[in-house]
Amino acid sequence: MPSNATHHARQFCTEIGPDCPLKATTYGYYPNLGVNSFFIALFGLCLLLQLGLGTWRRTWTYLIVVAVGCFGEAVGYIGRLIMHHNPWSGAGFKTQICCLVLAPSFLAAGIYVTLKHLVIYCGAENSRLKPRLYPWIFIGCDFGSIVLQAIGGGVAAGAGDRDANPKLLHAGNALIVAGIAFQVATMGVCGLLMIDYYLRFQRAKKAKSQMTMESEYEKNLSSPNVSRNFRIFCFAIGVAFTTIFIRCIYRLPEMAGGWGGPLMRVETEFLILDGMMVGIACVLLTVFHPGFFFEPMRKFRRPDFVAEPVEQRPETVESKS
Repeated sequence: MPSNATHHARQFCTEIGPDCPLKATTYGYYPNLGVNSFFIALFGLCLLLQLGLGTWRRTWTYLIVVAVGCFGEAVGYIGRLIMHHNPWSGAGFKTQICCLVLAPSFLAAGIYVTLKHLVIYCGAENSRLKPRLYPWIFIGCDFGSIVLQAIGGGVAAGAGDRDANPKLLHAGNALIVAGIAFQVATMGVCGLLMIDYYLRFQRAKKAKSQMTMESEYEKNLSSPNVSRNFRIFCFAIGVAFTTIFIRCIYRLPEMAGGWGGPLMRVETEFLILDGMMVGIACVLLTVFHPGFFFEPMRKFRRPDFVAEPVEQRPETVESKS
């Protein structure tokens, strides 16, 4: 917990000096110039690629949410770069705390967008939820966490550039923690549902009967490229989901420790458990873009897509002969 002297310094200090030491700032360090510049370039490049690939392949919803996430991350690290030159910068602090807290929620929404299409592609009968409910439930909950965190960030920013109102700052922090906790719970439930779906899907494959509806996944098993790309895409989505989940778990104790808390004042842990985790997710969501690695996502226009029954296939063969 910051001392009264620290609170006093944060109210009146505008730059580093004898009466405004580095250790009295919220983070207690100069953000690393090289690493933070690297993240600006990384997220900026991912943003440009998302805009280009998403427009080309017309994956509009995926494009919007992931591009917003990449943009938020890039702007957030610009805020940290400002704080490298002046750790007392109120503008830099507000920019980085608001953007870096909110941006990963949009990346998570990009993952949730794909779930409906993955379930439809592999067979909706193995899912405990109807495919159309996945985006409604999880993006809805994700939006709720974004609102909580945005309100918290706004309240914290309203506390003043340099901790002028500690009570307001802590109230904003509590809202941010609540939003992140809600996001962790949402991702946890989503992860359990996906594991459950995978297990049910594997059991269904072993007990498959000829009267069972054939999924698009099964139809494309004979196409090595499509099948390979789908497996790669699923792996990329799984890793991206895991890294964002790790980041959210890290943020809980960091923010719960309060502004200037011990965990918040260690940059190495932040760069690894937040920056690197989100960076990995952005790269995977961009390099393994669904427009190329999961093309069926572009073809599903209606949630009531129904796979063709296996028993109809012989008729198709006869008609061609």
